Amino acid sequence: MIHNPIIRGFNPDPSVIRIGEDYYIAASTFEWWPGVSIYRSGDLKHWRLACRPLKNLDFIGVPDGGGIWAPDLSYDGEKIYLVYTVVRERGPMMDTDNYLVTADSIDGSWSEPVYLNSMGFDPSLFHDRDGRKWLVNLDNHYGEKQRFNGLYIQEYDPKAKALTGESRLLYREPRGELVEGSHLYNFDGKYYLLKAQGGTGERHSAQLSRSDSLFGPWEDCSFILLHSRDNPALPLQKAGHADLVDTPSGELYMVHLAARYSSPGHCFFGRETCIQRVEWTEDGWLRLKDGGQNPHVEVPEPENVEERPFPPENGIYDFTKEKELSGCFQSLRRPLCEDMRLTGEGLLLRGRDGLNSCFTQTLLARRIDRAKVSISTRLAFEPECEKHLAGLVLIYDTCHWHYVYVTRSGVRQVRVLTCDEKRLYYPEGVVAVPDGNDIILRAEINGAELRFYCDGGQGERPVGDPLNMNILTDEHVYMGFTGAMAGLCCQDMLHKKKWAAFRYMRYES
Repeated sequence: MIHNPIIRGFNPDPSVIRIGEDYYIAASTFEWWPGVSIYRSGDLKHWRLACRPLKNLDFIGVPDGGGIWAPDLSYDGEKIYLVYTVVRERGPMMDTDNYLVTADSIDGSWSEPVYLNSMGFDPSLFHDRDGRKWLVNLDNHYGEKQRFNGLYIQEYDPKAKALTGESRLLYREPRGELVEGSHLYNFDGKYYLLKAQGGTGERHSAQLSRSDSLFGPWEDCSFILLHSRDNPALPLQKAGHADLVDTPSGELYMVHLAARYSSPGHCFFGRETCIQRVEWTEDGWLRLKDGGQNPHVEVPEPENVEERPFPPENGIYDFTKEKELSGCFQSLRRPLCEDMRLTGEGLLLRGRDGLNSCFTQTLLARRIDRAKVSISTRLAFEPECEKHLAGLVLIYDTCHWHYVYVTRSGVRQVRVLTCDEKRLYYPEGVVAVPDGNDIILRAEINGAELRFYCDGGQGERPVGDPLNMNILTDEHVYMGFTGAMAGLCCQDMLHKKKWAAFRYMRYES
C-alpha cells in the first residue's frame, strides 16, 4: 500500500506528470527560494526532491504567502512545461504575473521565463491531441462585489513564445463558488475539467466537469470526487486541488493536497501532497477506487510495478564536513550568495535584516513534518550588542515565529523572542553564557507545545516557559498558505556584517 501523505510537510498544490516510468510532482513554494519543488518517484510510493528549477528569480519584497503559487507541470512528449504564478501583492487588486519555462529533462537546464499574462493565479497548460496548446486561467477580477470571474482559455504558440488569439470564457461555476487549480484532459475524445472548489480550507474539494467540445458547454458531475467537508475526524483534512496521472499499464491515480492536524484543530505541517487511486464509472465519470468521497490514508500500489525506494534521510547535517547544502534547505525570498559560506568551520551566515523583514533576511530552513521532533544546532557567535542575533528559529512567516538566539546585553546571553501577528513578546527567562564557548540550542516540539533549551558549556537548561506552536499554523494565520519551517539565521541590524558559524543541525524524532 501507499501511505499518505506521500510528500510531507508544506508541499501543497501538486501537479503531476509521467515520463516513461518516472513520475514527477511540482509543489508550491510561495516566498521560499529557490522556487517550485519538483519531486521524483519510480513507483508513486517513494518520493525524493529532484530539483528546484526557478533559481534565476528572487522574491524580495513579496508579501507573506506571496511568491510562487500552484505550479503546473505538463509534458507533450518532447518538452517539459512548467507554468507558475508569482504573486507580488495580495491586496484587493492582487498582482499575479504568470510565466512559463521549459526543459528537455527535469535535471536539465530550464529556459528563461516567458511572460504569459497577469489575469489571475493557478494557470495550467493543456496539450490537445491535435498538437495545439491552451492556457487555462482563473480571472481574478477586480471590481465591485465580484472577486472571481470564472476560468478563461487562450491558445499558446510555442514558436512565438506567446499567447495568441482571443481569451475566451471557459467555465463559470453556476453557484458562484470559487474555482481554481484547474486542469484540462482529453479522455477518449471527451474533455474533462478537474477543478479545486470551495477554497483551500475545510470546504476544499476536487470536482469534475465534462464536455464534447474544448469550449463547452460543460456538464457538472452530480457528486464531489474528493473532499473532507463532512467529517472533522478524518486524518486527512482540506482535501482538494488535484491532478491526474496514468501508469504505463493504464491505471489512473490522482494527486491532491490535504492536511494532517499536528494538534487538535491545528496544522503546522501546512498542506501536504497525497494520492488516491481513481477509476471510471459506467456513465463516464471518475470516482475513488476504494469508494466514498473522502481521502484514504492507505491506497493500493500500481500493479506490476517494482518498488523503487530511495536511501533514507537521517536528518543530521554536519556543516563542517558537507561540501554542499542538503536540498531540503531553502532561504527566505532570495539566494544568500555573499551572505553564506560552507567551510570547515561550518555553515557561516552573515547577518542582515530582522525577522520581520520581507527583503534581505539571512535565514536557511527546512520543513517540519512531524508532530514530535527535536531540532538542535551548535553555534559559534560572538555578538557585540543587542542588534547582533543568531540562533534557531521556528517560523511560519515574518509575522509568526518563535526564536531562541544568542545576543549581548552587557554579557553574552541566550534569549527567546516570539512574534504573533507582528507583535513581539519576550518570554521570561534569560541564560547568561560564557564568552568563547560554542552554544548548543535545541527546540523540542510536542504537538502544540514547544520548549527551547541551551547549553553554553554548563549543561543543558531550559530557556523560558513552554510556548504555543499553534501560532505557526494555517488555522491561526489569516490567509496562511505555507507551513512551519525550522531554520538557522543571523541578524546584524547595525552594520550588516556580523558572521555566525553553525557547526551542525539535527532534526530527530
